[in-house]
Amino acid sequence: MSARLLYVMDPMCSWCWGFAPVAKALVEQAQAAGVELHLVVGGLRTGSGAALEPTTRRYIFEHWQAVAEATGQPFKFEGALPEGFVYDTEPACRAIVTARSLAPDCAWTLLGLIQHAFYVEGRDVTRADVLVELAEKAGVPRIEFAALFDRADQHEATLADFNWVQDLGIAGFPTLLAERNGQLALLTNGYQPLSELSPLLGRWLERAACV
Repeated sequence: MSARLLYVMDPMCSWCWGFAPVAKALVEQAQAAGVELHLVVGGLRTGSGAALEPTTRRYIFEHWQAVAEATGQPFKFEGALPEGFVYDTEPACRAIVTARSLAPDCAWTLLGLIQHAFYVEGRDVTRADVLVELAEKAGVPRIEFAALFDRADQHEATLADFNWVQDLGIAGFPTLLAERNGQLALLTNGYQPLSELSPLLGRWLERAACV
């Protein structure tokens, strides 16, 4: 029997940050059952190259406030998304993909560090130097990560994740998929509390163990 839990997210997606404690608990539940884990990056906002307009910035802050109220996760608003900020999630996604290729377990730690740096510390996680620092903190070898991060194959691997997500028709994050023998089951598309998802995952794990 081959079983995997796939977490489809974007490290600069506010609902994914809100979902982080739930995701952590579900990952631990799956690990305890011996199920393989896999991170997939979705590409929330990529390629525009344009700085945020003030109206867009206000809209994003309203969204963050709603996530904070719904989930209890902390957000730093003062000084966040400064004038001229380009909200491009591709570099942060590529950092996850790069870490995944070098040290898969560390990719999950890096995800949490990027989210905390962006939403709580107000750091610019679109910058390569910040991502290299966070990767090292996550346990990824600094020299190897820095050398690999901007290589063409990592850009291509990141784009491959984006395309896979689009081909499946996944339009929102976080999304949690359970895969058994090549068959995908949707556990959630969007935020749900642990009280809803843990029993759902538990039932899937029981069925997977019986196959």
